[in-house]
Amino acid sequence: MHLTFRQLQVFTAVAKHQSFTRAAQSLHLSQPAVSMQVRQMEEQVGLPLFEQLGRQIYLTEAGREMARYSAAITQQLDEAVQVINDLKGLSGGHIHISVATTGAYVAPYLLAAFSKLHPQVTVSMDVTNRESLLHQLAENEVDVAIMGRPPAGLSLEATAFLDNPLVIIAAPDHPLAQVRAITLEAVAAYPFIMRESGSGTRIAVEQFFEKAGIVLHASIEVSSHEAIKHAVRAGMGLGIASLHTVREELLAGRLAVLDVQGLPIERHWYLVHRQGKRLSAATQAFRDFLLDQEAARLLPE
Repeated sequence: MHLTFRQLQVFTAVAKHQSFTRAAQSLHLSQPAVSMQVRQMEEQVGLPLFEQLGRQIYLTEAGREMARYSAAITQQLDEAVQVINDLKGLSGGHIHISVATTGAYVAPYLLAAFSKLHPQVTVSMDVTNRESLLHQLAENEVDVAIMGRPPAGLSLEATAFLDNPLVIIAAPDHPLAQVRAITLEAVAAYPFIMRESGSGTRIAVEQFFEKAGIVLHASIEVSSHEAIKHAVRAGMGLGIASLHTVREELLAGRLAVLDVQGLPIERHWYLVHRQGKRLSAATQAFRDFLLDQEAARLLPE
């Protein structure tokens, strides 16, 4: 059996997207070219790698086995490139980083400061939700990620590098906006605008209030912190957000942070990568930069 690396790349793209069309788009190839590469690979293997049910394609048993080995081969080649780049020194390189949605408010400032020190390093940043980010790490699709604490039981290495306090926000004219030392029971009497179930912020909030024996009423669920801020400003309820995400609104007087007993909820930002992953020289330099710096200094006042 003689397979080419290009065939493995095409096969992996089709398996990932479960679509010849989307795979072709991701590889900047025509769909016939992708189909031909897969057909030639199946001829070499001697078994079908995909099957079509309706309009959807799926991996066959042989395809699933090939996908597992293809991922291992790709990772080995990536590591070989990284070793060679390390031997050359940090004269260039590329970092593929995934950032949790809330992290989009802090990551650009960190990357801007890093780029000033290493202008020759290029960066790809993908802002996504927690579930997608964990999938990217599991599939080794990114070098590192910036997120809240990852769930236990995964083969990940996580290092805290920046505080991420969660606060309760309200419209400036909210009845509690001028009250001091508000109890958790008092804020729980109001409706809350919450992130969707499964988000890192939502999990942290529910654990905090559950520990206090209090159940919050989520009147609205939204998928972004921007939506929370706008809903709170409109007077639809209270919200819980990272202090980093509301600095501009606080300075402009468009939102207020409530003085609630026991808050803020203390969380951290973590730099995360797969356990055992060999970091490239560029990625290692970024990791060292974050851990050596007082990261809060790099953020706007």
